[in-house]
Amino acid sequence: MTASTVLETRVPPTRAPRRRRLTWAALRRRLAPYVFILPFIAIFALFSVYPMIFTLRLSFTDWRGTGAATWVGLDNYAYLLTNQAFWSSLGNSAVMWLLIVPAQLVIGLLAAVLLNNAKLKMRGFYRTAFIVPFVTPLVAIAQIWIVVFDQNYGPVNDLLGALGLPGIGWLTTSEWAKPTLALLFLWKTTGFAIIILLSGLQSIDASLYEAAELDGASRRRQLWSITVPLVRRTLMFLVVLQTLAVFQMFAEPYVVTKGGPYSSTTTAGLYLYNHITRADLGTGAANSFLLVILVMALSLLFVRLLRAKD
Repeated sequence: MTASTVLETRVPPTRAPRRRRLTWAALRRRLAPYVFILPFIAIFALFSVYPMIFTLRLSFTDWRGTGAATWVGLDNYAYLLTNQAFWSSLGNSAVMWLLIVPAQLVIGLLAAVLLNNAKLKMRGFYRTAFIVPFVTPLVAIAQIWIVVFDQNYGPVNDLLGALGLPGIGWLTTSEWAKPTLALLFLWKTTGFAIIILLSGLQSIDASLYEAAELDGASRRRQLWSITVPLVRRTLMFLVVLQTLAVFQMFAEPYVVTKGGPYSSTTTAGLYLYNHITRADLGTGAANSFLLVILVMALSLLFVRLLRAKD
Protein backbone atom coordinates (compact mmCIF):
# COMPACT_ATOMS: atom_id res chain seq x y z
CA MET A 1 0.00 0.00 0.00
CA THR A 2 1.45 3.36 -0.99
CA ALA A 3 1.55 6.49 1.20
CA SER A 4 -1.03 8.25 -0.93
CA THR A 5 -3.40 5.33 -0.49
CA VAL A 6 -3.00 5.48 3.32
CA LEU A 7 -3.78 9.21 3.38
CA GLU A 8 -6.84 8.70 1.23
CA THR A 9 -8.16 6.05 3.61
CA ARG A 10 -7.47 8.06 6.78
CA VAL A 11 -8.74 11.53 5.78
CA PRO A 12 -12.49 11.56 5.33
CA PRO A 13 -13.78 13.53 2.38
CA THR A 14 -15.02 17.05 3.18
CA ARG A 15 -18.73 17.55 3.01
CA ALA A 16 -20.44 20.59 1.68
CA PRO A 17 -21.95 22.67 4.51
CA ARG A 18 -25.63 22.24 4.92
CA ARG A 19 -27.77 25.23 4.22
CA ARG A 20 -29.70 26.18 7.28
CA ARG A 21 -33.34 26.54 6.58
CA LEU A 22 -34.59 30.05 7.29
CA THR A 23 -37.44 29.63 9.75
CA TRP A 24 -40.35 32.02 9.98
CA ALA A 25 -39.13 33.31 13.35
CA ALA A 26 -35.66 34.09 11.97
CA LEU A 27 -37.19 35.81 8.94
CA ARG A 28 -39.32 37.99 11.20
CA ARG A 29 -36.27 38.96 13.24
CA ARG A 30 -34.45 40.01 10.07
CA LEU A 31 -37.35 41.99 8.68
CA ALA A 32 -38.37 43.64 11.97
CA PRO A 33 -35.97 46.66 11.71
CA TYR A 34 -37.12 47.40 8.16
CA VAL A 35 -40.77 47.13 9.16
CA PHE A 36 -40.21 49.61 12.00
CA ILE A 37 -38.64 52.23 9.71
CA LEU A 38 -41.08 51.62 6.87
CA PRO A 39 -43.58 54.32 8.03
CA PHE A 40 -40.81 56.93 8.08
CA ILE A 41 -39.58 55.85 4.63
CA ALA A 42 -43.11 55.99 3.24
CA ILE A 43 -43.81 59.45 4.73
CA PHE A 44 -40.42 60.78 3.62
CA ALA A 45 -40.92 59.48 0.09
CA LEU A 46 -44.49 60.81 -0.11
CA PHE A 47 -43.96 64.27 1.35
CA SER A 48 -40.29 64.96 0.54
CA VAL A 49 -38.88 62.90 -2.30
CA TYR A 50 -41.92 63.01 -4.58
CA PRO A 51 -42.49 66.80 -4.19
CA MET A 52 -38.82 67.44 -4.93
CA ILE A 53 -38.92 65.31 -8.07
CA PHE A 54 -42.19 66.94 -9.13
CA THR A 55 -40.77 70.43 -8.52
CA LEU A 56 -37.61 69.63 -10.44
CA ARG A 57 -39.64 68.47 -13.42
CA LEU A 58 -41.91 71.50 -13.06
CA SER A 59 -38.93 73.86 -13.20
CA PHE A 60 -38.40 72.91 -16.86
CA THR A 61 -41.98 73.75 -17.85
CA ASP A 62 -44.32 76.69 -18.20
CA TRP A 63 -47.35 75.91 -16.03
CA ARG A 64 -49.96 78.28 -14.63
CA GLY A 65 -51.64 75.80 -12.30
CA THR A 66 -54.26 74.62 -14.78
CA GLY A 67 -54.11 72.83 -18.07
CA ALA A 68 -51.15 71.02 -19.52
CA ALA A 69 -47.58 72.06 -18.72
CA THR A 70 -45.47 73.22 -21.67
CA TRP A 71 -41.87 72.01 -21.77
CA VAL A 72 -39.50 74.99 -22.01
CA GLY A 73 -36.18 73.41 -21.02
CA LEU A 74 -33.76 75.80 -19.32
CA ASP A 75 -35.71 78.95 -20.20
CA ASN A 76 -36.89 79.47 -16.60
CA TYR A 77 -33.35 79.26 -15.26
CA ALA A 78 -32.05 81.56 -17.99
CA TYR A 79 -34.77 84.08 -17.20
CA LEU A 80 -33.92 84.11 -13.49
CA LEU A 81 -30.16 84.31 -13.96
CA THR A 82 -30.57 87.34 -16.23
CA ASN A 83 -33.26 89.01 -14.12
CA GLN A 84 -32.18 91.98 -12.04
CA ALA A 85 -34.99 91.47 -9.52
CA PHE A 86 -33.77 87.95 -8.76
CA TRP A 87 -30.22 89.11 -8.03
CA SER A 88 -31.57 92.04 -6.02
CA SER A 89 -33.53 89.65 -3.80
CA LEU A 90 -30.38 87.58 -3.23
CA GLY A 91 -28.48 90.77 -2.41
CA ASN A 92 -31.14 91.78 0.12
CA SER A 93 -30.93 88.36 1.76
CA ALA A 94 -27.13 88.57 1.85
CA VAL A 95 -27.29 91.96 3.58
CA MET A 96 -29.81 90.57 6.06
CA TRP A 97 -27.45 87.66 6.72
CA LEU A 98 -24.60 90.06 7.48
CA LEU A 99 -26.82 92.05 9.83
CA ILE A 100 -28.21 89.00 11.64
CA VAL A 101 -25.91 85.99 11.87
CA PRO A 102 -22.62 87.54 13.15
CA ALA A 103 -24.48 89.62 15.74
CA GLN A 104 -26.55 86.62 16.82
CA LEU A 105 -23.46 84.45 17.29
CA VAL A 106 -21.78 87.05 19.51
CA ILE A 107 -24.88 87.92 21.54
CA GLY A 108 -25.99 84.31 21.82
CA LEU A 109 -22.57 83.05 22.95
CA LEU A 110 -22.12 85.78 25.57
CA ALA A 111 -25.63 85.26 26.92
CA ALA A 112 -25.17 81.48 26.99
CA VAL A 113 -21.91 81.87 28.94
CA LEU A 114 -23.69 84.03 31.52
CA LEU A 115 -26.60 81.59 31.81
CA ASN A 116 -24.17 78.71 32.19
CA ASN A 117 -22.71 80.31 35.30
CA ALA A 118 -23.90 78.34 38.34
CA LYS A 119 -23.64 81.46 40.53
CA LEU A 120 -26.25 83.33 38.48
CA LYS A 121 -29.53 83.63 40.33
CA MET A 122 -32.88 82.95 38.63
CA ARG A 123 -31.25 81.14 35.71
CA GLY A 124 -34.48 79.29 34.95
CA PHE A 125 -36.39 82.58 34.68
CA TYR A 126 -33.86 84.06 32.27
CA ARG A 127 -33.85 80.96 30.08
CA THR A 128 -37.63 81.08 29.85
CA ALA A 129 -37.59 84.81 29.11
CA PHE A 130 -35.13 84.33 26.25
CA ILE A 131 -37.18 81.58 24.60
CA VAL A 132 -40.59 83.34 24.88
CA PRO A 133 -40.08 85.53 21.74
CA PHE A 134 -39.19 82.43 19.71
CA VAL A 135 -42.49 80.69 20.54
CA THR A 136 -44.56 83.87 20.14
CA PRO A 137 -46.52 84.01 16.85
CA LEU A 138 -44.63 86.03 14.28
CA VAL A 139 -47.68 87.98 13.11
CA ALA A 140 -48.22 89.33 16.63
CA ILE A 141 -44.57 90.40 16.89
CA ALA A 142 -44.72 91.99 13.43
CA GLN A 143 -47.76 94.06 14.36
CA ILE A 144 -45.97 95.30 17.47
CA TRP A 145 -42.96 96.18 15.33
CA ILE A 146 -45.16 98.18 12.94
CA VAL A 147 -46.58 100.20 15.82
CA VAL A 148 -43.32 100.71 17.72
CA PHE A 149 -41.36 101.84 14.65
CA ASP A 150 -44.09 103.92 13.06
CA GLN A 151 -42.60 107.09 11.61
CA ASN A 152 -45.31 109.44 12.88
CA TYR A 153 -46.72 107.89 16.05
CA GLY A 154 -44.18 105.25 17.10
CA PRO A 155 -42.64 105.44 20.59
CA VAL A 156 -39.12 105.07 19.16
CA ASN A 157 -39.41 108.30 17.19
CA ASP A 158 -41.15 109.94 20.17
CA LEU A 159 -38.06 109.10 22.23
CA LEU A 160 -35.80 110.54 19.55
CA GLY A 161 -37.90 113.70 19.50
CA ALA A 162 -37.62 114.01 23.27
CA LEU A 163 -33.84 113.88 22.87
CA GLY A 164 -33.96 116.60 20.21
CA LEU A 165 -33.22 114.22 17.34
CA PRO A 166 -35.19 114.02 14.08
CA GLY A 167 -37.54 111.12 13.46
CA ILE A 168 -36.48 108.25 11.22
CA GLY A 169 -38.53 106.38 8.67
CA TRP A 170 -37.66 102.98 10.08
CA LEU A 171 -39.96 101.06 7.75
CA THR A 172 -40.40 103.61 4.97
CA THR A 173 -36.82 104.28 3.87
CA SER A 174 -34.47 101.91 2.06
CA GLU A 175 -31.59 102.69 4.43
CA TRP A 176 -33.42 101.69 7.63
CA ALA A 177 -35.93 99.08 6.53
CA LYS A 178 -33.44 96.18 6.38
CA PRO A 179 -31.83 96.94 9.79
CA THR A 180 -35.29 97.20 11.35
CA LEU A 181 -36.33 93.83 9.91
CA ALA A 182 -32.99 92.36 11.00
CA LEU A 183 -33.65 93.61 14.53
CA LEU A 184 -37.05 91.89 14.45
CA PHE A 185 -35.45 88.62 13.35
CA LEU A 186 -32.77 88.94 16.03
CA TRP A 187 -35.29 89.64 18.76
CA LYS A 188 -37.37 86.63 17.82
CA THR A 189 -34.71 83.98 17.16
CA THR A 190 -31.77 84.87 19.42
CA GLY A 191 -33.36 83.03 22.34
CA PHE A 192 -33.33 79.84 20.30
CA ALA A 193 -29.66 80.41 19.46
CA ILE A 194 -28.89 80.89 23.15
CA ILE A 195 -30.52 77.58 24.05
CA ILE A 196 -28.54 75.77 21.33
CA LEU A 197 -25.26 77.31 22.47
CA LEU A 198 -26.09 76.64 26.11
CA SER A 199 -26.46 72.94 25.35
CA GLY A 200 -23.01 73.00 23.75
CA LEU A 201 -21.47 74.79 26.75
CA GLN A 202 -22.87 72.28 29.20
CA SER A 203 -20.98 69.48 27.45
CA ILE A 204 -17.60 71.10 28.24
CA ASP A 205 -15.70 69.55 31.12
CA ALA A 206 -15.55 72.01 34.03
CA SER A 207 -12.06 70.80 34.96
CA LEU A 208 -10.68 72.64 31.91
CA TYR A 209 -11.79 75.98 33.37
CA GLU A 210 -10.44 75.03 36.79
CA ALA A 211 -7.05 74.22 35.29
CA ALA A 212 -7.09 77.49 33.35
CA GLU A 213 -7.84 79.47 36.51
CA LEU A 214 -4.93 77.78 38.29
CA ASP A 215 -2.70 78.85 35.40
CA GLY A 216 -3.90 82.44 35.84
CA ALA A 217 -6.02 82.68 32.67
CA SER A 218 -8.55 85.51 32.69
CA ARG A 219 -12.23 85.09 31.86
CA ARG A 220 -11.69 86.60 28.46
CA ARG A 221 -8.79 84.24 27.79
CA GLN A 222 -10.86 81.24 28.88
CA LEU A 223 -13.68 82.31 26.58
CA TRP A 224 -11.40 82.63 23.55
CA SER A 225 -9.07 79.66 24.21
CA ILE A 226 -11.47 77.10 25.73
CA THR A 227 -15.10 77.97 25.13
CA VAL A 228 -14.99 79.06 21.48
CA PRO A 229 -12.88 76.12 20.20
CA LEU A 230 -14.97 73.55 22.07
CA VAL A 231 -18.31 74.89 20.78
CA ARG A 232 -17.20 75.23 17.15
CA ARG A 233 -19.44 72.35 16.09
CA THR A 234 -22.41 74.01 17.80
CA LEU A 235 -21.53 77.32 16.15
CA MET A 236 -21.27 75.57 12.79
CA PHE A 237 -24.71 74.01 13.25
CA LEU A 238 -26.19 77.36 14.25
CA VAL A 239 -24.64 79.21 11.29
CA VAL A 240 -25.99 76.66 8.82
CA LEU A 241 -29.42 76.71 10.47
CA GLN A 242 -29.67 80.49 10.49
CA THR A 243 -28.41 80.72 6.91
CA LEU A 244 -31.32 78.54 5.87
CA ALA A 245 -33.71 80.69 7.90
CA VAL A 246 -32.44 84.02 6.53
CA PHE A 247 -32.55 83.01 2.87
CA GLN A 248 -36.03 81.53 3.39
CA MET A 249 -37.25 84.63 5.23
CA PHE A 250 -40.74 85.42 4.05
CA ALA A 251 -43.20 86.28 6.80
CA GLU A 252 -41.23 89.20 8.28
CA PRO A 253 -40.98 91.33 5.11
CA TYR A 254 -44.40 90.20 3.90
CA VAL A 255 -46.22 91.36 7.04
CA VAL A 256 -44.13 94.40 7.99
CA THR A 257 -43.01 96.05 4.73
CA LYS A 258 -44.58 94.05 1.87
CA GLY A 259 -41.09 93.96 0.35
CA GLY A 260 -40.75 97.73 0.22
CA PRO A 261 -39.80 100.44 0.11
CA TYR A 262 -38.65 100.17 -3.49
CA SER A 263 -38.13 96.39 -3.12
CA SER A 264 -35.34 97.00 -0.59
CA THR A 265 -36.71 94.27 1.70
CA THR A 266 -37.79 91.80 -0.98
CA THR A 267 -35.85 88.78 0.25
CA ALA A 268 -35.22 85.60 -1.72
CA GLY A 269 -38.14 83.90 0.02
CA LEU A 270 -40.54 86.76 -0.71
CA TYR A 271 -39.41 86.95 -4.35
CA LEU A 272 -40.14 83.24 -4.69
CA TYR A 273 -43.62 83.81 -3.24
CA ASN A 274 -44.30 86.48 -5.86
CA HIS A 275 -44.09 83.83 -8.59
CA ILE A 276 -46.83 81.88 -6.84
CA THR A 277 -49.12 84.91 -6.62
CA ARG A 278 -48.69 85.39 -10.39
CA ALA A 279 -49.36 81.67 -10.97
CA ASP A 280 -45.96 81.37 -12.64
CA LEU A 281 -45.27 78.00 -11.06
CA GLY A 282 -42.59 76.87 -13.50
CA THR A 283 -40.39 79.89 -12.81
CA GLY A 284 -41.12 79.56 -9.10
CA ALA A 285 -39.94 75.95 -9.14
CA ALA A 286 -36.73 76.96 -10.91
CA ASN A 287 -36.24 79.75 -8.38
CA SER A 288 -36.61 77.31 -5.50
CA PHE A 289 -33.98 74.98 -6.93
CA LEU A 290 -31.55 77.83 -7.45
CA LEU A 291 -32.03 78.75 -3.80
CA VAL A 292 -31.43 75.13 -2.79
CA ILE A 293 -28.16 75.08 -4.72
CA LEU A 294 -27.07 78.42 -3.22
CA VAL A 295 -27.90 77.46 0.36
CA MET A 296 -26.21 74.09 -0.02
CA ALA A 297 -23.05 75.77 -1.33
CA LEU A 298 -23.06 78.27 1.54
CA SER A 299 -23.65 75.51 4.09
CA LEU A 300 -20.75 73.46 2.75
CA LEU A 301 -18.55 76.56 2.83
CA PHE A 302 -19.43 77.30 6.46
CA VAL A 303 -18.92 73.67 7.43
CA ARG A 304 -15.50 73.82 5.81
CA LEU A 305 -14.55 77.04 7.57
CA LEU A 306 -15.92 76.19 11.02
CA ARG A 307 -15.21 72.46 11.09
CA ALA A 308 -13.68 71.51 14.40
CA LYS A 309 -10.21 70.03 14.19
CA ASP A 310 -9.35 66.74 15.87
